[in-house]
Amino acid sequence: MKTIIIGAGQAGLALSYHLTQKAHQHLVLEQSSHPGSAWSARWDSFTFVTPNFMTELPGLKLPGDPNSYLARDQILAYFDQYVRTFDLPVRFEVQVISVEPTPRGYQVDTADGSSLEASNVVIATGLFQRPKIPAFGGRLPAEIAQLHSTHYRRPEALPAGSVLVVGSGQSGCQIAEELYQSGRRVYLAVSAMGRVPRRYRGYDCFYWADKIGMLDRTPEMLPSPKMKFAGNPQVSGAKGGHNLNLHQFARDGVTLLGRAQDTHNGKLILAPNLHETLANTDRAELSFIKAVDAYIEKQGLNLPPESVPQLRDGLDQPQILELDLADAGISVVIWATGFAYDYSLVKLPVTDGDGFPVSKRGVTDYPGLYFLGMPYLYKQRSGLVGGVGEDADYLAQHITAHP
Repeated sequence: MKTIIIGAGQAGLALSYHLTQKAHQHLVLEQSSHPGSAWSARWDSFTFVTPNFMTELPGLKLPGDPNSYLARDQILAYFDQYVRTFDLPVRFEVQVISVEPTPRGYQVDTADGSSLEASNVVIATGLFQRPKIPAFGGRLPAEIAQLHSTHYRRPEALPAGSVLVVGSGQSGCQIAEELYQSGRRVYLAVSAMGRVPRRYRGYDCFYWADKIGMLDRTPEMLPSPKMKFAGNPQVSGAKGGHNLNLHQFARDGVTLLGRAQDTHNGKLILAPNLHETLANTDRAELSFIKAVDAYIEKQGLNLPPESVPQLRDGLDQPQILELDLADAGISVVIWATGFAYDYSLVKLPVTDGDGFPVSKRGVTDYPGLYFLGMPYLYKQRSGLVGGVGEDADYLAQHITAHP
């Protein structure tokens, strides 16, 4: 085999498309029974945050309104259609457990005991690899249910009682919003995430993020290398797309908390940083708006000005340093604390101290070994469904030019 791609998410499919166009022999191995399995693990009402015009894989247009947002089942249907349309060579229900170098390339071992050899291997295993749950979660009272956001499905599936959501990125905010709108009492331990308006001056925030160059930032352009691990800004694609604003959450009855630090004797220990975090979130939105306004002025665009409401309700809430979980009636904790990368299947030193792949635009120092589909693997857009095609095209050209 010339090339093996591990993973049939958006990255693996986009690369398979480009290699197919070049008549390059390859095989995609996917541990699930269908493509895009990471998206099937999201909650029932999950909707893409990126609008449809930024959610297309190379070669296949999305039907319908380009300014709407795909729901979970629509995402999966699109990926299925993609595989069928281009007759991509995907082999399902094959779990890869190791990739080792050989004199002729790489040996790929699978969980069923079989082995394959290839000149090239591309690791396209996605963003959502290993759920992160803080160690202090193990000290919570046994009667409190715990689940990571990837295992949340719907409010009715949770035990009765109040819910503590830890983490205020896109997933945490969307889950918290769904829960309190369903009538649940919700406590939300916030984290350092920015906020952007869903639409501003007539266009979607992702349209503006593209225009002002945010999505084309490379790691070298960031103030700190650690910023490539920052979560995505608070915004939702549900119900036609709308803003997510922690101050509105507070106005609607959600109890906002500072960063969750520890647990002790049935109490959640919290950092005194709630108001600071809210202020930073507000500043992120204002910074985005300022950048968009500057772009509009520079380009001479005839777009009417817009004023974004500046709420302060969260700043009026007291900073709670200890939360008695029993007194609050909390029956379940949802950890919206993100994911850790896990590339241990590659039996070579291919990651840095943060577990991030060491490469130049996905090309490693080991001939024939590649990575694809991570944010900031080349640019910020490298992790987006509609952005990975650019990197996939580059790797396809590199693979076929370096036999």
